[in-house]
Amino acid sequence: MTPERIKVISFDLDGTLVEPEFSEWVWGVGIPQLYSEKRGMPFDEAKEVVEGEYRKVGDGFLEWYDIKYWFNFFQLNAHWKPLLNRFSHKIKTYPEVSKVLQGLSPDYRLIIISNATREFIDIEVEVAELRRYFSRIFSATSDFGQIKKTAEFYGRICQLLGINFQEILHVGDHWEFDYIAPKGRGIKALHIDRSWSRSGDDVIRSLEEVGQKLGLRG
Repeated sequence: MTPERIKVISFDLDGTLVEPEFSEWVWGVGIPQLYSEKRGMPFDEAKEVVEGEYRKVGDGFLEWYDIKYWFNFFQLNAHWKPLLNRFSHKIKTYPEVSKVLQGLSPDYRLIIISNATREFIDIEVEVAELRRYFSRIFSATSDFGQIKKTAEFYGRICQLLGINFQEILHVGDHWEFDYIAPKGRGIKALHIDRSWSRSGDDVIRSLEEVGQKLGLRG
């Protein structure tokens, strides 16, 4: 890595800045509960059906991320927004996030690039009080109608920001979407792996290591 050339640091949101608990409750508890009530079946049975449908789609397709799609698919007699509000107390950042963003923001332009839809991004950023750190927040699914799994997608972000590929560093927890894809465009990337399942020069365990990779002190 050539840290002296980096001007922009891009972060994934879920699993990188924000812990997964909120999303897990919405998708794994909230929607199955609504489906259970609609169908008059036990929660465990409803959860199995719902999660089976999730798996049929998979995270390589836009529908996976679209809560409005799933409300329509399961014909739920409710609106998605109260469900997100119901579990908003589950939104929390990883312990080091605030300190890291405060340390990086004076020297770098910070942005978010997420596969989450705007419905999720907006409430997470607001509740977690993250917006003040970021100059731009991109939803690949809502803003571009695609998933950030291609090198071309990251190239498009660079064009929008008016920077070249060597001036941005992307940090995220998804091996394919947040590491392989940007590297395919020649963009520097760090894979945050808190589960210790991968190793290598570009693998970090905490966001505190981002500053270390950039040669920052403190």
